[in-house]
Amino acid sequence: QLQLAETGGGLVQQGGSLTLSCINRGTNLNDYVVAWFRQAPGKEREALACIGKKGSRTNYMSSAKGRFTISKDIAKNHFDLQMNDLTPDDTAIYFCAARAYPLYDDTCPSQFNFWGRGTQVTVSS
Repeated sequence: QLQLAETGGGLVQQGGSLTLSCINRGTNLNDYVVAWFRQAPGKEREALACIGKKGSRTNYMSSAKGRFTISKDIAKNHFDLQMNDLTPDDTAIYFCAARAYPLYDDTCPSQFNFWGRGTQVTVSS
């Protein structure tokens, strides 16, 4: 079982950077697909980026390409989302997630078994 918790959210100015971390207190993440999602007010939750089992592949969805970087630290059992050049449109609650089922293509799935509670990111103009 996994126990995920996000850290690193907060307030940042437009153009700034922020790194979110997903800390896991359960089973090692090496055999899990991990991902970052976000949900803005009044909008559906959207996938941002994901990493396959054992780091087999890394996928980015359109909102994250070019500005966000997902990484996984197996030794420390956590994974991060580095976000650069942030805009007010990036304001949302950010969630980390994990699942045992593999990635099947170059997208990030929406179905995950384990979720963190979310961390607020607010970008001011």
